Amino acid sequence: MLYNKVEICGVNTSKLPVLSESKKQELLKIMREGSEPQKKRARDEMINGNLRLVLSVIQRFANRGENPDDLFQVGCIGLIKAIDNFNCEKDVRFSTYGVPMIIGEVRRYLRDYNSVRVSRSLRDTAYRAMQVKERLTNENNREPTVEEIAKELDIPKENVVIALEAIVEPVSLYEPVFSDGTDTIYVMDQLGDANDDTHWLSALALKEAIRSLEDREKNILSLRFFKGKTQMEVAEEIGISQAQVSRLEKAALDKIKKQI
Repeated sequence: MLYNKVEICGVNTSKLPVLSESKKQELLKIMREGSEPQKKRARDEMINGNLRLVLSVIQRFANRGENPDDLFQVGCIGLIKAIDNFNCEKDVRFSTYGVPMIIGEVRRYLRDYNSVRVSRSLRDTAYRAMQVKERLTNENNREPTVEEIAKELDIPKENVVIALEAIVEPVSLYEPVFSDGTDTIYVMDQLGDANDDTHWLSALALKEAIRSLEDREKNILSLRFFKGKTQMEVAEEIGISQAQVSRLEKAALDKIKKQI
């Protein structure tokens, strides 16, 4: 754990101050309304008083083999950005705003300096796709499909998928996913051999179960799980209610489970 380190980037972590929320708000107010010397002193105190927040965030990335000093410095950049951009008029705790900013800065660093290099054009496409996705989600109160995002960007849907997949952070096989204090389960423990008998027998049983479904049930499952459509979109396409789609989908899945 990084908290057990006495020093990180030359900073004695055991002596880092902790600011109360009221003190943070007071310093942020001085940064906004005080004189230039007051603003500078308040900003410095705000940064020093939130370094523990940076430490707590970079602990999440401690198992990636990165130098803790590097992560701490990058996290401090995110902290400074959060301090300089925080809006005191919003009824939000500083940590609520600061933590995502710090995480974003660390992830950007890991992505840009990862040994697996992603081209600038691919990253730009991914960022534009994420912006479109967020806008369409807010406008329609649901997540857009890949086809909708591709249409907005005027590019093939395959390019959207490739771009978004390219910026997903790789996960170490030795990254822990569960621990009860004694035994730890790692990512590699959850990976099976795709070539073993159990795998192909399960795949064969699944195919047989799907083949036994009615055509409408097959169509619904195909639209839902292979084309990624919502139940409402499926309902509109085949001309029935969303409730009927939900009921037929559940019935089809139950049939498959029973047959397997």
